Amino acid sequence: MSRDISDVTRAQSGRSVHPWRRNVVQVAELFTAGFGSWWSRRHGHAPPTGDTGARPRSDAQAGPSDRSPETSVTVSDEGALWRMRTTVQDEPGSLAALCTALAGLRVDILSLQTHPLAEGTVDEFLLRAPGGLTAADISRAVSEAGGSGTWIERADAHDLVDAPTRVLGLATRTALDAAELPLTLRQLLGRCTIRSLPAVPAVGARGPEPVPVEGALEDTVMRLRAPEGGVITIERPYLPFTPTEFARARALVELDARLGPRVPGSQDVLTLPEGNDITVRRADTGDVRAAKEMHERCSTRTLGMRYHGPVGDAGRYLNHLLSPRFGRTLAVQTASGRIVGLGHLLWDGDETEVALLVEDAWQRRGIGSELLRRLVGMAVEAGCESVYAVTQSSNTGMVAAMRALGLPLDYQIEEGTLVITARLGASPVEPEGAVGVVGRVSSSGEWRRPEAP
Repeated sequence: MSRDISDVTRAQSGRSVHPWRRNVVQVAELFTAGFGSWWSRRHGHAPPTGDTGARPRSDAQAGPSDRSPETSVTVSDEGALWRMRTTVQDEPGSLAALCTALAGLRVDILSLQTHPLAEGTVDEFLLRAPGGLTAADISRAVSEAGGSGTWIERADAHDLVDAPTRVLGLATRTALDAAELPLTLRQLLGRCTIRSLPAVPAVGARGPEPVPVEGALEDTVMRLRAPEGGVITIERPYLPFTPTEFARARALVELDARLGPRVPGSQDVLTLPEGNDITVRRADTGDVRAAKEMHERCSTRTLGMRYHGPVGDAGRYLNHLLSPRFGRTLAVQTASGRIVGLGHLLWDGDETEVALLVEDAWQRRGIGSELLRRLVGMAVEAGCESVYAVTQSSNTGMVAAMRALGLPLDYQIEEGTLVITARLGASPVEPEGAVGVVGRVSSSGEWRRPEAP
């Protein structure tokens, strides 16, 4: 997703640079330098892969061409849940033949969805199978019963929720928070890559190809009009999308578009060590003006630590950074309503970036550490496996804040640019001296004191 490191630095630090990004880099370097060229390469956006419903491709998965009986994996003798898709002829008796074949293996069909196509029907099963069966065993029996293009992978308890209930739950999440749209799409469609391309591209970058109002579906790729303009592209190379999935995804995007920009309205009132109260809340593009004013009050050194290059036009990109489409932003504001700190959690393909900016006069008071702790908590809730921060090696404050999380850290440094990656396998540790929560104001304006630990 969005990231505060150029693809050149990405390559130097051992992170891969995709070929399509290299093409954009070559164009951008002809027109821009410093911060502008860095930004022009930040145009691919996706939620993390580890969110619920987006399990990584496991060795217990079989498909029409990627598995053989010799490489299949045996599951435990206690039985296992499987998700399976197969295509059958749209004719009487075809489904009965599949059910008979599964019954012969003592496989229990827990749920079934059908996805009609122009030719044939895709049947999607949730199965409970004896532990001695492998994915290859089930696939072979289904093939002999007339199924083709069979795909199977291990399932879990989340898949036991019936499809209408699950879709309604995703719609509720989307309705409450615009930042949830990429994550709900991911949970709806499973493992896939989601990119949101803005209607107005960055300097030197190409804009997205136009998409019909109704969207476009091409086998393993669907393209939808983004609510704020631009295009949402969803790719799932391992399994073609069905028209039913396309219709569900389009309905979620249309719901998001009708509701307009929105973020949860609750906020926490915190007390700094010296006694001042501040408020931490979610921010969005409605805060662009206040954020620009904060930028103007920040020193060149502080902006340079955040944006890693010339910063004269840094404010131009706040619309993007504050958009809930590309991540989540927390704002810190004073009693007078002035924003003095911003924390960003940005989706970056299979990775997630955290970035902080605190106004000079409010630094060294625990604000950055508090923002970072909360952003990491959001990343854990979203199912991220790790988060990374990009800064300069001289930024001791950011290094100290990352270390205070109490998580395993990896460091990569090249020509003064430091990338710190925190692995989220363990719960974040509450930093010593963190600011205290006085109370919480809900979206309805109700004041509540924090619950006792």
